[in-house]
Amino acid sequence: MKKFPAHLSNKRRRFPLVSSILSTAVALGLIIGNTTASPVYAENGNYKETYRPQFHYTPEKNWMNDPNGLVYYKGEYHLFYQYNPSGNTWGNMSWGHAVSRNLVHWTQLPVAIPQDVHEMVFSGSAVVDTNNTTGFGKPGNPALVAIYTSADKVTGKQSQALAYSTDGGRTFTKYAGNPVLDIGSSNFRDPKVFWYEPGHEWLMTVAQSDQHKVSFYSSPDLKHWKHLSDFGPAGATGGVWECPDLFQLPDPSKPGKQKWVLIVNLNPGGVAGGSGAQYFIGNFNGTTFTSDDKPYTAPSGENLGNFDNGTFDGWTASGTAFGDSPAIGSLPGQMPVAGWGGSGFVNSFHNYDGSTGTLSSPNFTINKDYLNFLIGGGNHPHVDGGTTAPPSGQVFEDFEGTSLPGWTGSGDFVGIVPTRENLSGQLGNQVLDTCQTASCDGAEGTVTSPTFTINSNYIDFLISGGNHPISSGHPTVLNLVIDGSVVASATGNNSANLDWQYFDVSKYQGKQATLQIVDQNDGSSGWGHLMIDNIVFSDVKAEPWDTETGVNLLVNGQVVRSATGQDSESLDWTHWNVHNLLGKTAHIEISDQNTSGWGHILADQFTMADEPAHSNVERAHWVDYGKDNYAAVTYNDAPGGKRIMIGWMNNWQYGGDIPTSPWRSAMTVPRELKLQETNGKLQLVQMPVKQLNELREGPTVHFENIKIPEGTTPLSAKGKAVEINATFLAGSAKNYGLKLRTGNGQETEVGYDSTTEEVYIDRTQSGDVNFSSDFPGIQRAPLAIKDGKLKLKILVDWSSIEVFAEDGEVVLTDQIFPDPSSDGMAVFATGGTAHLQSFTVNQLRSVWND
Repeated sequence: MKKFPAHLSNKRRRFPLVSSILSTAVALGLIIGNTTASPVYAENGNYKETYRPQFHYTPEKNWMNDPNGLVYYKGEYHLFYQYNPSGNTWGNMSWGHAVSRNLVHWTQLPVAIPQDVHEMVFSGSAVVDTNNTTGFGKPGNPALVAIYTSADKVTGKQSQALAYSTDGGRTFTKYAGNPVLDIGSSNFRDPKVFWYEPGHEWLMTVAQSDQHKVSFYSSPDLKHWKHLSDFGPAGATGGVWECPDLFQLPDPSKPGKQKWVLIVNLNPGGVAGGSGAQYFIGNFNGTTFTSDDKPYTAPSGENLGNFDNGTFDGWTASGTAFGDSPAIGSLPGQMPVAGWGGSGFVNSFHNYDGSTGTLSSPNFTINKDYLNFLIGGGNHPHVDGGTTAPPSGQVFEDFEGTSLPGWTGSGDFVGIVPTRENLSGQLGNQVLDTCQTASCDGAEGTVTSPTFTINSNYIDFLISGGNHPISSGHPTVLNLVIDGSVVASATGNNSANLDWQYFDVSKYQGKQATLQIVDQNDGSSGWGHLMIDNIVFSDVKAEPWDTETGVNLLVNGQVVRSATGQDSESLDWTHWNVHNLLGKTAHIEISDQNTSGWGHILADQFTMADEPAHSNVERAHWVDYGKDNYAAVTYNDAPGGKRIMIGWMNNWQYGGDIPTSPWRSAMTVPRELKLQETNGKLQLVQMPVKQLNELREGPTVHFENIKIPEGTTPLSAKGKAVEINATFLAGSAKNYGLKLRTGNGQETEVGYDSTTEEVYIDRTQSGDVNFSSDFPGIQRAPLAIKDGKLKLKILVDWSSIEVFAEDGEVVLTDQIFPDPSSDGMAVFATGGTAHLQSFTVNQLRSVWND
């Protein structure tokens, strides 16, 4: 569990204010919690709110994220979780608590471990101290011990702490000797602890998040810890590492033997964007984890530039960004660079990002299907038609003064004045920034301009900050208001990089108007403020800034392929499929037009090849290819030695924006994990726990041997909370599959792409998708089917869809928010026909009213 969503990084973000001072007893570490639970919500209401999941765990109300402390104890599965007792946005982090006897029906209990005046209680794990190593329990009544990350409210430091219960987890006592493990870091979190029998000791896996490392520690008593080793960086490293989990599973390739699995969650950098969970398979010897993954070697081919002879290999430089020769390491003032090949590489970090320029290759003929290269540095994509000069016209407001004559503020913005900033894309020294108060993103209100007469074709302006349109319900927007109505609106880009946007006002000539800056966002889902600069009345529409840090392929002077970095000093492989350009004359241009905020580009090893080079993200092993399974961890001590996993069914890109109330977020269904050998390699597979079968009710709908013509064919089956088992036979169709939760112009498509050999979920038309620009999209997972047969198990709930392909070989989890009346189903095929060999639908009853 992070201090706050990782993508809020470089703007001023502060901890939430303490809503109340807890009792002295709590602060001193005495008993916390109580035995009188607030009633289970289903007893007071009916859990029938729009989008309320019917067979996934959700709290009665308020915000929930990471599952914590998953442990089986005295006949109960305990589900602790990150929880805000005071509202349905992130904050006041405490451990919520629910229990179940079958992993299906849950009873919500009172907050187990609340925050106090000193700390928030971040993610962790729980163990049964059977041998009473801590001395917290008694003979016949072992203590349930929680190991959590204590987040200091003043310093932000993260350390590991204990709390224990001797009444089945109903009340907890914070250990007076906390913290039990402290390395002085603010990025040291999410301990997963288990008993390691070979060493007769406790083992902890814990994340050094910003280092992309998992650290291993041992302890005889949970109180005193010894560092053993570190693992990483490895796999996907596009975001901070969090919530690690180490466990054993039977090795199907060697009966009687076990393999170790290490799960590492990361945010951002997931395969589908934003949050994600990856895993490594390997060995653990009691001290060190070693992954089975071998070092990666990219495909060989024709060298177009490897920069290893001390020159640019005949490439031509302009400007000063790239210097006179390739770099052989980090440049002065630069963080350590890693991942280049050979002895030299392209590095435009000259003059501390302050230089611009290009580096162009000689012309060459494209004669192979792929162009592979290493890339790193800033994430600033190529923009066609980008500009380096502001639009001409009358400057209405440049925010360079000490006040805002004629502008009127409301709410927290009464008396607002411009602030001095140094943002990418900024003109002058000052901007208008709604991050104005001590709570920054918590500031809300409006700022309205003086009335003006429209006498130009366009109103151009620079804007950045939160991407929260009017439709999100908590906007960060600039509105154009005429006759009391909003006639045009623009929002930010979830960054501090100011860029040009415009309103076309040609049809409003002569009208009186005002501009209104609206910030009604508290930042719980990121970037809850807006920055505005340089408003210009112009007869030309503003083009976006050319702030590129990228690598481009040009044919006939036109950019036909482009790539950019990922705000990282680690170079990684990428590739372009250039099959359709075979025989064309082309050249490569490396461009740096940026002077701030990761304003440089790294590149190396340009190669024409017959096969693609794959990035770390493409090579990583993903627990889930959907957008909405994060902080996935497993149960300690599950009966029968089973390994059962639960994840947070949300994504930090939009977690605080999803349209649910009075709660926010759900958990995935519990899933049983196993290892499977596929094409000579082990992989993790997962399927829903069998206890979910207990929820089947009503008549089963079953079809067989249905030919699917091109187009969409409705099925005589409906449902909002259902289990679907379907088997398809590929035909001539390019895409085929199911459309679910159809109606009212809405549908969620679960399909297979025969061309790319991918199973996918398309939620672009799934219902309410407008609350975040990061929400609509298509999530894809590679899957080579056998004998043209595709087997799917699909769980559909009121606001989610989980797809288990080929008995859990590939899994995708997505939230959806369709209208309640959108409950239809259909089959489809495009570009040909397919065959539905078998189709079975079972309705699933609500767990809240059994």
